Amino acid sequence: MSKSPITCHVLDSSLGKPAAGVHVRLQEYNPVAEAAAALEPLVEGYTDSDGRCMQLWPKATEGQSKEELAKLKAGVMYKVFFKTKDYFEGTGRKCFYPWVEITFEVQDPDQHYHIPLLISPYSYTTYRGS
Repeated sequence: MSKSPITCHVLDSSLGKPAAGVHVRLQEYNPVAEAAAALEPLVEGYTDSDGRCMQLWPKATEGQSKEELAKLKAGVMYKVFFKTKDYFEGTGRKCFYPWVEITFEVQDPDQHYHIPLLISPYSYTTYRGS
């Protein structure tokens, strides 16, 4: 499989460790759809033992080339949705933010988009990774 054009990395800054097992969903914004259904799910996954989800892109369907599949769309907005409550409950802790949503717009579909997320039970931060 070709390299995923979107990846993420989740770090638990309160422990200073990767956040393994965080449920992650990638969605694509569809401006034509009604507001309630404007975000279409593309793929779901979980962070690995290093807190990374390196294959955050749909797999090829029959008749679809790898080149077609690996292409982001310029000017399209995507959202990465992280289920942080499930992660914190799994580590025996409560949290204030049950999920984190990061929406971004693709300017150059040939670039790689890496979405780092630093979480703690009562805060989170993100930035454009490389």
